[in-house]
Amino acid sequence: MTSDQPIGVFDSGVGGLSVLREIRRALPREDLLYVADSAYAPYGDQSADAIELRAVAVTERLIARGAKAIVVACNTATGAAARVLRSRYPVPVIAMEPAVKPAIEQTRTGVVGVLATRQTLASHTFKQLLARLGEGPEILLQACPGLVERVEVGDLEGDGTRALLASYLEPLLAQGADTLVLGCTHYPHLGRLIGEIAGPRTTVLDSGAAVARQVYRRLAEAGLLAPPGRVGIERFWTSGEPARVSAVMERLWGAPLELYPLTREAATPFVGDGAVLVAQGAGCSR
Repeated sequence: MTSDQPIGVFDSGVGGLSVLREIRRALPREDLLYVADSAYAPYGDQSADAIELRAVAVTERLIARGAKAIVVACNTATGAAARVLRSRYPVPVIAMEPAVKPAIEQTRTGVVGVLATRQTLASHTFKQLLARLGEGPEILLQACPGLVERVEVGDLEGDGTRALLASYLEPLLAQGADTLVLGCTHYPHLGRLIGEIAGPRTTVLDSGAAVARQVYRRLAEAGLLAPPGRVGIERFWTSGEPARVSAVMERLWGAPLELYPLTREAATPFVGDGAVLVAQGAGCSR
């Protein structure tokens, strides 16, 4: 069996494009719908109940557009809402898990640093992950308020962003962390700056590629992969102001795109049916 229905992907804003890029690489035949819930970013400073409401509202819109699977491309939304989405909708729901296990396997010093939002680190999901891993290397947790906002406005390498990032990284490095886990989908967009501050001997891991592989496996198991011969397309919406968000999204995606407004009311369907579609693979580095 095959299915040409799209895959729905969402994040609190532009960060989930780091995951969308990996999904595009892994599944070139699939149509992808991406929602940047920018009007409500950052999720990391909101209550779990508020995040759950937004995750349900956005998922409803994606399901209404025919999504055959939902990818929660946000660690904070995963912790607050993934279980609810899985219990509520019959489609596969694939969510994030910080790459702590591979970090533990790769560390040489026995010290791993995890960078994430406050909500992610406080979530039951993340605490369960740590409990499953049991005893082993020391895991240092670092909340990073303000980084999501820097990425949302496209400030990836400015002096203020560098200083803020250094204030989070330097204590981890001083305690011997040689492996860093990026526990927020916004943070891979700061990869160059992280590498400069942390140095070449520090390993930096995120979960984007692993999530893409899981999407492939879940669709294959359910007989929902797109048929051969297709070239997938992407469609983009935001709950923020498209004129403001589009320039940042184009920079992060690496290609021009058409971005349409997603109305804020939970009962309102997608608008922008006339969106120009972006060719498959346009945002992927080769």
